[in-house]
Amino acid sequence: MRTGIATVCLSGTLKEKMQACAIAGFDGIEIFEQDLVTSPHSPEEVRKMAADLGLGLDLYQPFRDFDGVTPDLLKANLKRAEAKFNLMERLGMDTILVCSNVATATIDDDGLRVAQLAELAELAGAHGVKVAYEALAWGKYVNDYEHAYRLVEMVDHPNLGTCLDSFHILSRDWDTAPIEDINAEKIFFVQVADAPKLSMDVLSWSRHYRVFPGEGQFELAKFMGHVVRAGYTGPVSLEVFNDVFRQSDTERTAVDAMRSLIWLEEQSAQWLAGTSAAEGTEGAAASRRRYPMELATLPKVNEPAGFNFAEVKADDTAQLEKLLGQLGFGFEGRHRTKNVQLWTMGQARVIINEQAASHAEPAIAALGFDVDSPVIASARAQQLKAPVVARKVQADEEVFQGISAPDSTEIFLCQGSPDGTAAWTHEFGEGQEHASSAQNAVIDHVNLAQPWQHFDEAVLFYTSALALEPQPFAEVPSPSGLVRSQVMETSNGAIRLVLNLAPAQQAQTARKTYQEHIAFAVDDLVATAREARKRGLEFLQIPANYYEDLDARFDLEPGFLATLKELNLLYDRDANGEFLHFYTATVGSVFFEMVERRGNYDGYGAPNAPVRHAVQYDSLHRV
Repeated sequence: MRTGIATVCLSGTLKEKMQACAIAGFDGIEIFEQDLVTSPHSPEEVRKMAADLGLGLDLYQPFRDFDGVTPDLLKANLKRAEAKFNLMERLGMDTILVCSNVATATIDDDGLRVAQLAELAELAGAHGVKVAYEALAWGKYVNDYEHAYRLVEMVDHPNLGTCLDSFHILSRDWDTAPIEDINAEKIFFVQVADAPKLSMDVLSWSRHYRVFPGEGQFELAKFMGHVVRAGYTGPVSLEVFNDVFRQSDTERTAVDAMRSLIWLEEQSAQWLAGTSAAEGTEGAAASRRRYPMELATLPKVNEPAGFNFAEVKADDTAQLEKLLGQLGFGFEGRHRTKNVQLWTMGQARVIINEQAASHAEPAIAALGFDVDSPVIASARAQQLKAPVVARKVQADEEVFQGISAPDSTEIFLCQGSPDGTAAWTHEFGEGQEHASSAQNAVIDHVNLAQPWQHFDEAVLFYTSALALEPQPFAEVPSPSGLVRSQVMETSNGAIRLVLNLAPAQQAQTARKTYQEHIAFAVDDLVATAREARKRGLEFLQIPANYYEDLDARFDLEPGFLATLKELNLLYDRDANGEFLHFYTATVGSVFFEMVERRGNYDGYGAPNAPVRHAVQYDSLHRV
């Protein structure tokens, strides 16, 4: 699949955008007109830059408001078009995007549109240019891709074809199956963009909220599957208008964009294989060979089986050690060659890392996931442009496959074991004695704060590289503003990762200044809380008003309600079960949560989140 991206997707100058696209590995680019107009480089210089960078110049865009106009305006439009065709000759480009008219069309007549498009195609042919006609979702008279293609067919000129744009098609919920009936020779260009499902006017939605494939909710694999089945072989190019992307680091955004196309290519191949199987035709490999466009796939991996460990890095670890001990974790000792500690409770393992942590406040630094094959999982992540994280090891030490997440959290892919143990724990020396009857625990979920400019990137990273599925996002009120919360999890809930986008005023600072936490699941939370209190744990103090409201909502048994209040426990219930939890105080940017899931409760106590945010805010700002 030939990959492309429109320069409008990125921040920076045209030169900076082109360099970033080349570094990310794109085959070609679409030059957005404004980027060229504002560039100090001549068309000839841009052409040479592209050649030197190994980039094709695939599309010049956009040419607006051409069709459905009066004769006088048509004459002016043709003059404007000829100037652009001359410019394209200097650039060495042969395809221009022409959008259906949204502003100047006054005549709703397909016959007139056909005649005017025919004149444009004839003029383009004289300059060796192909015109890709696109139906904008908000076009005045033409807003349907099938309508646009009918016009192209009626013109029947070799220099006029159509452009299929996933946003304009999927935002209007148009059926994508008819794409297969389009003559592939008349599909001159394909643009893709994803988007969250929003209730707003299509123009604003398009101009501000498009995202890269895998970061929204459109069925892009299905769209691309129909495009492939139609026989299209040209570029598949990203056209994403997004306020955040156009303020973010150029190279990093380009890499994220490339990752999205790699993911889309794999998803499209899987969709084709699945539909072929459902139709009783060839298998996956054979179905890919049936079509002119070859779709590459990645090393296949299963979703992670569970958390292997969580790591917190700090300069002064005394408070962390005290907190873990009060919760009931046992100290297993220090690593034999590294300045790190291991603390465990059942199968919940926490590493405290003191290496290269000078003057660092405690913060979550790394997560380990159990996977079937760490080497294959790492190879997949690297093909998806994930940076490699290497750790020095000595003889007889476990070699972890590490990659870096968009928020700089290090992700280590560990060899899982059927009984949930970890072979690397033998590398730690003897710790303190702790009772063998200590309560069992596992890491239930981890909550990570995300920088505002990398939130969508993180969703795609965990979806594509680690096979986690994004759940519908929620917005939680806090004293500082709304916190957007995106849950990523495996199908069985063994991995639950919560990505939080901090309120704007807190997101302006470094990521690790915003609170994050690790949650541990136990079998008996009340017993855990009582034991922790005996050890001197300071719980997050929950206001009495919360328990009055809790009683009104759930009509709890008085003794049980009194226990919750006594121990500062929070409670939630749904049709499937119950959820009990409590929070510790914050150390640096980290706090811990202990939870108990009863029945088939699968949430996170979302109704209690505003209470937690308010209490934490009060404790952090108390004079």
